[in-house]
Amino acid sequence: MALTVTAIKAAKPKAKPYKLADEKGLSLIVSPSGGMLWRWKYRVDGIGADGQPKRIEKMLALGAYPDVGLQAARERRDAARQQLASGIDPAEKKQRDKRAAKIGAANTFHAVATNFIVKRRSKGTPDRRRRGTPFLDMMLVC
Repeated sequence: MALTVTAIKAAKPKAKPYKLADEKGLSLIVSPSGGMLWRWKYRVDGIGADGQPKRIEKMLALGAYPDVGLQAARERRDAARQQLASGIDPAEKKQRDKRAAKIGAANTFHAVATNFIVKRRSKGTPDRRRRGTPFLDMMLVC
């Protein structure tokens, strides 16, 4: 049976985490602290410990309620199902995207130049440290 907004609002924290199930593997996990997290359970083809092909169960985090409402969670689940149908594991794609964003942020001009300036100023004579790298300092301010 499909989950409703009324049922979500009526959910109260208990001593242990529990699930409110929706459709097609989507569920809302209610934690003892009162937090509510959307999760989607799905299966992908994989290889078991014995080396034989088998279906592996995975879970994808879709966000926290109320930041992600019921309709938005269903839309995210449907988008992830489309990725899975295309042969893309949504959890692995999410991790790759997160890593790429982190690497991209570390390779901005500002990050690289700041790192260079810090290393450059820690070396050399006091006169060299005082002169520093005025051009890069100026570029970082802009």
